[in-house]
Amino acid sequence: MALLARKKTILAKIEPTYGTDSVPTGAANAILVRNLDLTPQETDFADRDLIRSYFGNSEQLAGASRGMLSFEVEMAGSGTVAVAPAYGPLLRACAMAEVITPTTGPVTYTPISAAIEAVTIYFNVDGVFHKFLGVRGNVSLSWSIKNIPVYRFSFTGLYVAVADAAIPTPTYTAFQKPLVVSNINTTPFTLHGFSAVASDLSIDLGNQVVHRSLIGGSESVLITDRKMTGSVTIEATTVAAKDWFAICKAATLGAIDITQGTVAGNIVQFVSISTAVQLSNPRYSEQDGIQMLQMDLRFVPTSGNDEFSIVVK
Repeated sequence: MALLARKKTILAKIEPTYGTDSVPTGAANAILVRNLDLTPQETDFADRDLIRSYFGNSEQLAGASRGMLSFEVEMAGSGTVAVAPAYGPLLRACAMAEVITPTTGPVTYTPISAAIEAVTIYFNVDGVFHKFLGVRGNVSLSWSIKNIPVYRFSFTGLYVAVADAAIPTPTYTAFQKPLVVSNINTTPFTLHGFSAVASDLSIDLGNQVVHRSLIGGSESVLITDRKMTGSVTIEATTVAAKDWFAICKAATLGAIDITQGTVAGNIVQFVSISTAVQLSNPRYSEQDGIQMLQMDLRFVPTSGNDEFSIVVK
């Protein structure tokens, strides 16, 4: 019987012990996603490359395997102040710490460089069950006018043999309806202390994710570095209002702050420290007959693991 492409589920749960199945369930750990891309098995092969008296391939010998998947999650809160969003475990598996301020909130995610958590991910395609252990990855954030703001996750996990299993019944009630990016729903926005008018903003944590399986070692997925970058498109200004060209040329560091949402329990704020963001490569573009200015972003820590915070409140 044919498998139905629309019948897919993703479950994710933090692993108390790395690489040990945390047994996520549809009722408690379902993840609501979009734009899903799955590579259920990526294997390292060694080519024998034999010399023979005839043409043709030599066989390849299989080495280590891993699973890889990427998807988007809509950017929204949990619906309740001081309650972590349902996608919180995914942020934690992208080298972030989660701190919940009881009762009043917020829930804050900040970057870390050690003791990085991992998740078990269950992926089911209409009865075909894929399991990935020790999953870690990278995330980027995107705000684009007239569109839904999203987290774009990409994950790598330890491969487990595929099996047939009934598709779980997921519960998605923890996922709140997002708000479209607009001048009403996405405010305030400041860049280097200036209240800019923006059409697009993207921020990539730039986690370096590697799958290691070495002689005498244990198989694992590691995050070995973070190189945060991004881009922003704003309405161009006069030099008197803000000299973006001088800022870029001098490699001046500043802050960025953007808030999505207007109602407590469904607000997500991305904010950097005051000296985190370097702007570069200013270039003009046009939108609706208005002159726009696009610039690249580079995030720089000051004392370490302090480039940004994601604040859910």
